[in-house]
Amino acid sequence: MIYNRLINRLLYFSLLFFFSFQLSAQGDPSKGQALFKANCATCHAKNMKSKSTGPALGGTEERWAEFPKEDLYNWVRNAPKMIEDGHPRAKVLWAEWGPSAMNMFPNLTDPEIDDILLYVNNMYTLGCAKPPCATAVIADATTTSDSGSGLSGWIFWLLLGVLGALALVLTRIVSNLNYMAKVKSGETNVQRSSMMDVLTSRGVVGFAIFALVVLGGYTTVNNAIALGRQQGYAPKQPINFSHKIHAGIHKIDCQYCHDGARRSKHAVIPAANTCINCHSAIKYGSNEGHDEIAKIYTAAGFNPKTGKYIEDYENMDLAQKKALFTDWMEENTIDNDDRYTEKNKKVTDLVASQWENIEKALDMKKDGSGDLEWVRIHNLPDHVYFNHSQHVVAGKVECQTCHGAVETMEVVEQYAPLSMGWCINCHRETEVDFEGNEYYESWEQYHIDKKENVTVEDIGGLECQKCHY
Repeated sequence: MIYNRLINRLLYFSLLFFFSFQLSAQGDPSKGQALFKANCATCHAKNMKSKSTGPALGGTEERWAEFPKEDLYNWVRNAPKMIEDGHPRAKVLWAEWGPSAMNMFPNLTDPEIDDILLYVNNMYTLGCAKPPCATAVIADATTTSDSGSGLSGWIFWLLLGVLGALALVLTRIVSNLNYMAKVKSGETNVQRSSMMDVLTSRGVVGFAIFALVVLGGYTTVNNAIALGRQQGYAPKQPINFSHKIHAGIHKIDCQYCHDGARRSKHAVIPAANTCINCHSAIKYGSNEGHDEIAKIYTAAGFNPKTGKYIEDYENMDLAQKKALFTDWMEENTIDNDDRYTEKNKKVTDLVASQWENIEKALDMKKDGSGDLEWVRIHNLPDHVYFNHSQHVVAGKVECQTCHGAVETMEVVEQYAPLSMGWCINCHRETEVDFEGNEYYESWEQYHIDKKENVTVEDIGGLECQKCHY
């Protein structure tokens, strides 16, 4: 009947509303916050109102409003070129801030820049990354929070609940109208449909199955697309290794530890033996951080007292290893910590606690076995082929292009989105360096009419088989 069609249309409208709202709610400024932290925070103040190394970013879109949005995108990606081309707004900024030039970010996509601008605008106008923190600032300056799910999320669930309740009310109304129509037409033995009868009817069950299939498909595809896209992901590692100290302060070259980057597909995680190359001489940590150095020795089977690897180390049980390394840790604590002049209960308790940390970090068993298991941060899907040596050696791509300023990171995090669009955009905009690069010697031979500026796209960088085969 017409009432049943009304109910079905309401249910399908609810599903359509759910998806349309979900799609519109994808623009989360928290993504902009992660991108700002990774790309902009070094030079621009977080409150978007104060000048720092660079100008205050608050009101950026308004200042660029008289120009096409594409100009702002181009400024973010390649500010020096905009200045060279004589763009009016770029000339104003250069006159005020030159000769300090803005860094280039060719890998940022338009949606990513929009996310950053949304975060900047929220911080500038509301004082927080996104609602409900922003709402709280407006309503009551004493209440702020950056961790909420967002006002849009609350509205969505509220409206969905209202639609659900409305559907139930209309269902009861339609059921009663059908009952009254049958009675009026003279039918006998007419029974009023219960709510259970309505909910288990063929139309409702069919709609529920349809909704589950659509929602299941949407969730599966969405999660598959999101695989590996975890910007800002910085898991706890078995050793508190600081890239800021090693790559930043001591300026150890990335490829000394990740030597696979120049000769193979994988950059590789260095074995503990690589650490021993330096830490056979550097045998101390912070006053209460000797266990971090001891983790390396324990994993590699290196005796810090003799300066040599331990013979038959794999046959030592946990008690023997504990005795060896805790004895060294106790001596090292006394030698390097002014609070302790001799072995006492405080030293013993401190080292015992540190040894428990070592056992847990290396997941050591009673037979003494155990090893470092680093937590993977960057993860590409299996159907994607990426070769580090091709980019590092042939392409001369700096590590920081994809991994960010690792030399400033205490804990390494995923810097780039690692999405297909991000890679393609890089290939479209990155110019090939021919000078002294033997990998492109044949270019002039076979391309007499070569372009002045050749990008990776021009040499086949967008062919599907380059990354998928």
